Amino acid sequence: MRILVTGGAGYIGSHTVLLLLEEGHEVHVYDNLSNSSPEALRRVGELTGHNARLHVGDLLDDARLKDVFATARPEAVIHFAGLKAVGESVSEPLKYYRNNVTGTLNLLDAMEAHDVRTLVFSSSATVYGETLELPITESTALSATNPYGRTKLHIEGMLDDLAGSDPRWSIAKLRYFNPVGSHESGRIGEDPQGIPNNLMPYIAQVAVGVRERVNVFGGDYPTPDGTGVRDYIHVVDLGAGHLAALEYLHDHGGLHAWNLGTGHGSSVLEVIQAFARTSEREIPYEVVDRRPGDVAASYADPTLAREEIGWKAERGLEQMVEDMWRWQSNNPTGYPEDEPADQHDEDQTEEDVVKRQKQKRAPDSNEATKL
Repeated sequence: MRILVTGGAGYIGSHTVLLLLEEGHEVHVYDNLSNSSPEALRRVGELTGHNARLHVGDLLDDARLKDVFATARPEAVIHFAGLKAVGESVSEPLKYYRNNVTGTLNLLDAMEAHDVRTLVFSSSATVYGETLELPITESTALSATNPYGRTKLHIEGMLDDLAGSDPRWSIAKLRYFNPVGSHESGRIGEDPQGIPNNLMPYIAQVAVGVRERVNVFGGDYPTPDGTGVRDYIHVVDLGAGHLAALEYLHDHGGLHAWNLGTGHGSSVLEVIQAFARTSEREIPYEVVDRRPGDVAASYADPTLAREEIGWKAERGLEQMVEDMWRWQSNNPTGYPEDEPADQHDEDQTEEDVVKRQKQKRAPDSNEATKL
């Protein structure tokens, strides 16, 4: 199958592209490289012996997007592209609505114009907001507590309306929890630009000496150790969930929502302690005030995904941490910043790569972000 993966050079996207290539699919990636690297796709090619074609462009560039559809002629789309930092979304909400919602609208327009109606959408557990119902099921009430989550919720509503208006659409909304870890090779992993937006890459950068300490946002939550509890899921398991959803849509069609998580929550301090054990390094941390928009606990009930698409998470916290540390210790500053445009990235220019690398890392403000 020919598949277009938006945001496919990013963290979750590159791991999913690897699995797609291993399964024999023809993969095209559409990515603006704002928080990703063409080097990830080059390494995916090394690992699989196959290459995805990279098309550099932004979802807000409607003309460019439609040109890529005409070139790639995809049969299905997996949609990862979007801004994802909760804290930034609170301070810059319009940026998030413009990028995430308008970008997705442009994508849907391009899909419809080229008669492509199979979509796997990267949603988020943030659409459930602050709920007292744990574990979270797909029938849990939807109520996001921050602009990032509201963009995901708004997009889900768009997809519901679209599917309701035209039964030819086949759509999966994957509400996944906290992706962590990396490919077991240590060759691809999470390489955030600037200050990491998620807990585990921040801890990894502290362990490798890039950052001084971890700020733990809130030590007085109603949880066993007072810190936030989240359902962490290995990124390879998450990628496998996208393949399972795609296969289901191919065979059955329809509109579906599935939680992708382990069903088990781990606290911030448990993750720090696990990382300290694996890395055999001290992880300094400081408990500071809570952040607006954070919830005390969030973990999934993944039963529906197991029953309907035959998917379940296979990897536990220890393996997540081991794989993450293998990636970080082998790539202490992430992907190289001076990589030239790859010969397989036919639509990419040297100017694209240089621009991306200049934007890569902001000064360290010693701020950890999303749990």
